Amino acid sequence: MTFNVAILGASGYTGAELVRLIATHPSLRIAALSAYRKAGQRKGDVYPQLRHLDLPVLGTIEQIDFGGIDLVFAALPHGLSQALVRDLPRSVKVVDLGADFRLRDPAAYEKWYGAAHVAVDLQAEAVYGLTEFYRDDIRKARLVAGTGCNAATVQFALRPLISAGLIDLDDIICDLKNGISGAGRSLKENMLFTERASDVLGYSQGGKHRHLGEFDQEFSALAGRPVEIMFTPHLVPMSRGILASCYLKGDPKAIHAELAARYADEPFIVVLPFGQLPGTGAVTGSNYCHLGVTGDRKPGRALVVSTLDNLNKGSSGQAVQNANLMLGLPETDGLLLAPIFP
Repeated sequence: MTFNVAILGASGYTGAELVRLIATHPSLRIAALSAYRKAGQRKGDVYPQLRHLDLPVLGTIEQIDFGGIDLVFAALPHGLSQALVRDLPRSVKVVDLGADFRLRDPAAYEKWYGAAHVAVDLQAEAVYGLTEFYRDDIRKARLVAGTGCNAATVQFALRPLISAGLIDLDDIICDLKNGISGAGRSLKENMLFTERASDVLGYSQGGKHRHLGEFDQEFSALAGRPVEIMFTPHLVPMSRGILASCYLKGDPKAIHAELAARYADEPFIVVLPFGQLPGTGAVTGSNYCHLGVTGDRKPGRALVVSTLDNLNKGSSGQAVQNANLMLGLPETDGLLLAPIFP
C-alpha cells in the first residue's frame, strides 16, 4: 500500500532531507510540496542534488488538497504549525518537525517561547516524538511532535540512566557542538562563511536555550521530581552533526552496561565498547545515533558522548521513523541508508 504525504516547508534543510529519504521509501509517495518563498519553482531548481527526482512543483499550503493526503510533515518555522494543524481534516495524520507541540504544559510553552499557544487542545493530544521511548503511543497517534535535535542527542545518553537511578541528578553538565545547518537556511549575517569558518560560538547560554523546556519536562517526569541540567550548545564550522559530551557522577562501567542493555535491540542506536567515544563523521547523513562511555581519572565520574546527524536522526529521519509507526509500516523503512563518509 502506498500512502500520500505532503511536506510543508519543503525548501528548508529538513524539508530537503525529508525528500531525500522519502525518495527511496517503499510505501510513501510525495503528493504535495509547499514552500512560501519558493512557490512556483521546481524542487530540483531549489536543491540541484534532487533534480533526478520526479516531484511536484513547490506550491503554497492553500493550494494543497488535503483530502487526498494521508500524512503531513510540517517542517515549518516556529509558531506556524499550531493554527494550521488545528484546521486540517481529522483524517490527516501529522508529524510536526518544529517546536509547536513539544511541550505539554501551556504555561511552560509560554515561558520558553514567549507567546500563548493557540491550539491548547492539540498541545495536550500531541505525542512526544522520541521514537525509542514513545513507540507505543506514536503508533496510535494522530499528531506527533518531533523533538529538538539537541534534546534528542542528550536524551539518548541520559534517559536510561535517570530511569535506572545511576547518576547524580543534581550534577549533570551537557556540552554540545552543533553543525551550522541547525540554525536553518534563512540568510543571517552571523552565519556567513567568513563569520563561522574559523570560529566556535556558544549560544543561548546561561539557561536560556529553549530545548531546556524539553529536558525539564522529560527528565523530571522520569525522575519523579524536578531535574534541571546544565546545558551549553556551541556552533562549530561543520555543515551538520551534533556531538554531546555529558559529564556525570556515577559508576562508568554500570552506566555503560545500562546503555548497552537498553539499546541492544534498537535498530538505530549503537553503543560502542567501553572506552571508545564516537565522532560526528560516523553518523553523517544517517538515522543512527552513536553512544560512548568512558571513566575519568577521578573515580565516580563518567563521560557519556552522544552523536547524531541533526538533520536526520535529530529531525527528518526521526520524522520518517515516526510516520512509519503511525501508518503501520516497518519502522526502518526508508531509513537504513549508511552514513556518508568521508
